[in-house]
Amino acid sequence: MADEPADLMDYGTLEQEALRGVVRLALLRAAQSDGLPGEHHLYISFKTRAPGVSLPPDIIAKFPDEMTIVLQHQYWDLTVEADMFSVMLKFGGVPKVLNVPYSALTRFLDPSVDYVLDFDPPEITPEPVLSITPETPRPASTPPGEDGPKVVSLDQFRKK
Repeated sequence: MADEPADLMDYGTLEQEALRGVVRLALLRAAQSDGLPGEHHLYISFKTRAPGVSLPPDIIAKFPDEMTIVLQHQYWDLTVEADMFSVMLKFGGVPKVLNVPYSALTRFLDPSVDYVLDFDPPEITPEPVLSITPETPRPASTPPGEDGPKVVSLDQFRKK
């Protein structure tokens, strides 16, 4: 059996990028003044800790890995750029701005027409965990090697 030739063009990655372009174009239509046409509404899932994602801390705490947002009637300030989009949504009645690069997407769905795109999840490198042990501060006048001020009994200075 012959070996399959190596895909030096990396067609899988090219395909993923082209499909992210479909999402970008759909978002451009949603950003227009009349919003989404007809019954269209968009479910967009993404990795919350992917590079370039910017979310308020409370949202990241609630969705530490992945979240899905819905764009239908109540979204504001949708800005669509070449490599990312930004949108304001309300969470518990409080407006929050989300910035999401297309590379963070895992799924795009428009249930009104049963249209689904699945994306390879982005590689996420875990943030290094720093272990910091608080040190008892030593006064600046204490020379290294000494443990700091000593307790002295006042009895030795009293008159007997």
